Amino acid sequence: MAFHSQNKNADFEGDRGLEDSVVQIYRCAKVVKGGRRFSFAALVAVGDRRGNVGLGYGKANEVPDAVTKGVADAKKNMVFVKLKGNTIPHTVQGRCGASRVTLIPASEGTGVIAGKKLRPLLELAGIHDVLSKAYGSTSPKNLLKAGIDALTKLRTAQNIADLRGVILT
Repeated sequence: MAFHSQNKNADFEGDRGLEDSVVQIYRCAKVVKGGRRFSFAALVAVGDRRGNVGLGYGKANEVPDAVTKGVADAKKNMVFVKLKGNTIPHTVQGRCGASRVTLIPASEGTGVIAGKKLRPLLELAGIHDVLSKAYGSTSPKNLLKAGIDALTKLRTAQNIADLRGVILT
């Protein structure tokens, strides 16, 4: 039962209230007989600003098609983030490849202190006050994957009490 309460993706209905943000567009060129043929890839973050957030990557020959595929992929990869008011419950670190992201809870009114690539992910998750620091590689793909990794590691005091079988007083 504890696993089902962690993963709200299973009972997440429809697209109501979902917003998306295109974080990065990549352009790739293939050299053919008549010149260069371009294709595009889109890195997209999707969230409802109430704790559900996802990250997607879509590739196509045109930008709008790539973004559409990225949004569809992000909806498949939604995770639920445990929040404590407008911030996160505790300091957490996420890793992906050579990228590391540290998220630190902040007091009311601080805002989202994050880089240009990580900010949309945190805002779409519904986090209003957080400090972040990126270490190592700042490649957008790995940086956002590290951010998702950090967000999935968050636990509230009630979650930990339930896992240990104790009652909070």
